[in-house]
Amino acid sequence: MDTYNLTVLKYFILTGITDLPELEVPLFGLFLIVYMISVVGNLGLIILTKIDSRLKTPMYFFLRQLSFTDLGYSTAVGPKMLINFVIDQPTISYNWCSIQLTFFSVFITTEVFVLSAMAYDRYVAICHPLLYTIIMSQRLCHVLVTIPYLYSIFISLLTITKIFISSFCGNNIIRHFYCDSLPLISLLCSDTHEIKLIILIFATFNLVSSLLVISISYILILITIFRMNSSEGRHKAFSTCGSHLTVIVIFYGTLFFMYAQPKSSHSFETGQMASVFYTLVIPMLNPMIYSLRNKEVKQAIHRKWKMCVNILLKL
Repeated sequence: MDTYNLTVLKYFILTGITDLPELEVPLFGLFLIVYMISVVGNLGLIILTKIDSRLKTPMYFFLRQLSFTDLGYSTAVGPKMLINFVIDQPTISYNWCSIQLTFFSVFITTEVFVLSAMAYDRYVAICHPLLYTIIMSQRLCHVLVTIPYLYSIFISLLTITKIFISSFCGNNIIRHFYCDSLPLISLLCSDTHEIKLIILIFATFNLVSSLLVISISYILILITIFRMNSSEGRHKAFSTCGSHLTVIVIFYGTLFFMYAQPKSSHSFETGQMASVFYTLVIPMLNPMIYSLRNKEVKQAIHRKWKMCVNILLKL
C-alpha cells in the first residue's frame, strides 16, 4: 500500500471544465482570448501607472497592485488550464500542484485586502480631501500592500503545508481544472478536521474584515456626499468611486455565488463556471472597467498612444 500511494502522489489528474471533446477546441480558443486580453490589459495598466507622471497618486498605486494580483492568480491557473485542453490526459505533478495552489492563494487573498485599501483611499480622498496627501503618504500605501502580502504568504504556506504533509488515498483525481484546497482535501485519508477549520477561520476573517472596511468606508463616503451642496461635487465624488464599486460587486458577488449556492446535482458544474469567471474573466474585466470608466486613465492611454504614433512617424 505504501508503494502504491508513493506512485500516485507523483501527479494528479485534473477533470477539467468539460467532459465533452467537441467543446474542447471552442473553449480553448475562448479562454486563450480571455487570458491574452487579461495579460495585455493588466500589464498595460501596470506600465501606464508606472510611467505616466499624472498617475502617481495613491489611487493609481493601488490600481497597479490590483492589476498585479489579477495577473498573478490568473497566470497561476490560466496557462496550465489551456495546456490541458490540448493534451490527452490533463495531469499536474505533485510539486507543481503545491506551487500552483500557493501562488493562487497568495494573490487571491492579497487582492481581497487591496480592494479594502482602495476603499479606504477613496474614503480619505472624499471625506478628508485637504488631508489626503498627508494621510495617504507613500509609506502608508506601501504598508497597506506589504502587510497583506506577508499575511497571505503566511496563511497560504500554513494551509498548503498542512494539506501536502497529510496522507493521500489511492484516488488522485481532482474534480477541478486547477489545484484548489477543497478538492485536494477530499483526497486525503488522514483526519481533515483541523485543515478545514483553519481554512474556515482564515476565509471568514478575510471576507468579514475586508467587507467591514469596504462597508464602513462607503457608508462614510455616502454620508459626506449627501451633505455636499453642489450637485457637481456629488457627481464627481460618485464618479471617482464608480469603477471601484463595480469591481467590488463583481468580485464579491462571484465569491458569494460560489460558496452560498445550495448543494444540488448542478452545483458542481455551476461552481466550475463560477471558478472560471473569477480566475480568468474578472482579471480581464478589471482593467477594462478602470480604462473605460476612468477619465484620467483614458487620457493617459491617449497621450501614450499619440506619443507612440509620433515616434513611428519620425522613423
